[in-house]
Amino acid sequence: QVQLVESGGRLVQAGGSLRLSCVASGRTFSRSLMAWFRQAPGKEREFVAAISWNGAVTKYADSVKDRFTISRDNAKNTVYLQMNSLKPEDTSVYYCAARPSFTLSSYLKETDYAYWGQGTQVTVST
Repeated sequence: QVQLVESGGRLVQAGGSLRLSCVASGRTFSRSLMAWFRQAPGKEREFVAAISWNGAVTKYADSVKDRFTISRDNAKNTVYLQMNSLKPEDTSVYYCAARPSFTLSSYLKETDYAYWGQGTQVTVST
């Protein structure tokens, strides 16, 4: 069983930066595909970014490419999401997700992941 706990969300002005963290319990983190999703009010949850088990491969949604960076520290069982040049449309609850896997063959859908955190709220003001 894997438990994921996100932190770092808060209110920030447009153009600002935030770093989200997700700490995982359990012994499978270092061999898990990790991802961030987000869900705005009244909208479906959407993919933001994913990172392979060893950090060698990263994937991003077009809407965040060149602004967000996903990274991980397997020694700390933690995955990060560095968010720069934030926009009001980035306002969402951000969720961390995990799937024990050495492959990145499927990573865009919620159903690709077995474990989820409770989410952290990011609000970007104008």
